[in-house]
Amino acid sequence: MSDRPPVTLAPSRALEATTHEAGLSPGARRIVWGALAALIAGYALLSHYSSSNPDAKGLGAGLSIGPVFLIGAVLLWRWTRPLIAVPIIAVVAAGLVQYWPSIEQNYQWADLAEQCGAYALVAVSFGRTLFGGRVPLCTQLARKIHDELSAAEIAYTRRATVAWALFYVLLATAIGILFFAASEHAWSLFVNFATFGLIAVACIADAAVRHFVLPRRPGGGILTMLRQALIG
Repeated sequence: MSDRPPVTLAPSRALEATTHEAGLSPGARRIVWGALAALIAGYALLSHYSSSNPDAKGLGAGLSIGPVFLIGAVLLWRWTRPLIAVPIIAVVAAGLVQYWPSIEQNYQWADLAEQCGAYALVAVSFGRTLFGGRVPLCTQLARKIHDELSAAEIAYTRRATVAWALFYVLLATAIGILFFAASEHAWSLFVNFATFGLIAVACIADAAVRHFVLPRRPGGGILTMLRQALIG
């Protein structure tokens, strides 16, 4: 029986591993988690409100385009020189202002691309680590928390990486299908709320499988995992 705590493979552990690696105190990690939860909840509520209110198209367009523009600007600033980044960002911003009325009327397509693209990108992040002699992503996350992994843990983390990749592929596919097959209201409910529920269920299923296939010490179940994720 191993005396190590169980290997936790839920995607939320990526943030926990990062904050742990950065040397943040439990109080600081609570603040990070609280801010992230508030940001996600606020975005989901505003996004659903904009989809349900015909007079909030401007808000919906801003929520769809804003994060993409901000992330793109930050990456451009980091990857290029300021003399290159600033003109490009200015031109893109001017284009958004110029065509904003059209963007407002058709922002749902940007929403679709953002939602499908985000989950597809996560799927690729998991899947690409399974090839080319790379270390599976779940194995990487586990090793950031536990210095050494047993052969059984390494085998399991590889299978978990496959499972998470497939899960996010299915999630991105479902979002695309529902966009065309369901009402805008139903689609908004799914992408803004149901997806997080499905991810939570997948995390719990992952923890349950671990409980049966990997050694663990007493008190290292799902409640311990949640406590560690929230307060360190």
